[in-house]
Amino acid sequence: MVYQPRIKSPKGASHEYKKALREKRKDRKHIPKRVGSPAEEKKHVATEREISEVTLKLLHTLGNQKFGSSPFSEHFDRWLTNVAAVLSEFETNPSICIDDQFVRERSQALSTIKRQLENRQLREASLNQEIRNLSDSKSHLQKINTEYVTAAAVLRGRKDSEIRRLCGIIARLKKEQKRIIQMKTGFFHGISSKRREQREIKIAEEISDKQRELELALLDSKCKEKNLRSDYERRREPFLEEIITFQKRVVDSEEDGSLEERWFACEALIDAVNTFLQRKADPTAH
Repeated sequence: MVYQPRIKSPKGASHEYKKALREKRKDRKHIPKRVGSPAEEKKHVATEREISEVTLKLLHTLGNQKFGSSPFSEHFDRWLTNVAAVLSEFETNPSICIDDQFVRERSQALSTIKRQLENRQLREASLNQEIRNLSDSKSHLQKINTEYVTAAAVLRGRKDSEIRRLCGIIARLKKEQKRIIQMKTGFFHGISSKRREQREIKIAEEISDKQRELELALLDSKCKEKNLRSDYERRREPFLEEIITFQKRVVDSEEDGSLEERWFACEALIDAVNTFLQRKADPTAH
């Protein structure tokens, strides 16, 4: 084998080559990379069928969306924004050319749900006042109940006291009547027959009077109890109605009452989209 001596590079040639290589690599870094062809980079435009299916699906989802906790009105604006975004995506698609009827139906549905949600927002804003009203009504009712119980106890005490007094008098009179009858039929002396008869008649009259007085006292007490109860019912009735009303409002505020209204709104929008697509598919059908 013949050895071929290595030819030395001219002085400085190696340095120049390395310099040129570095510059070449440096220049290569500034050349943008081609990701794909122009056709691949072009944005895909959804077809009428694709955008319609997506729109209907999203509206169905929004119609069934539940809000986690109160205050639910905090979610209303975001929900309306999402609905508007779905409709805008549908309406601005080049494959869709909405007509005036769709615009009217869509606007009507959105106007209705916005008004309903605004009303609910106002009701939620007054929740704290409703809670205070409920507390005040309960306090008034408790006061009326206490006053009634106290007045009824006083009335009952007076009745019992009067009945005991009259029953005691009647008992003493009957005891005296019995004593006189015993004197009349026995061997008691010291009092004339005429006086005994007069005394007997007088005691019988007194007993009759006290028994009548007892009956009147019972009737009067019963009448007073009835009037007291009637006045109690009359005073407490308004507060009972207020408590029922305020409790219902408080309970309603703890549940997402807007769900049904939002569902109906999305169903109306779904119907508007479907009928629009039917008109577009068959212009002679309407």
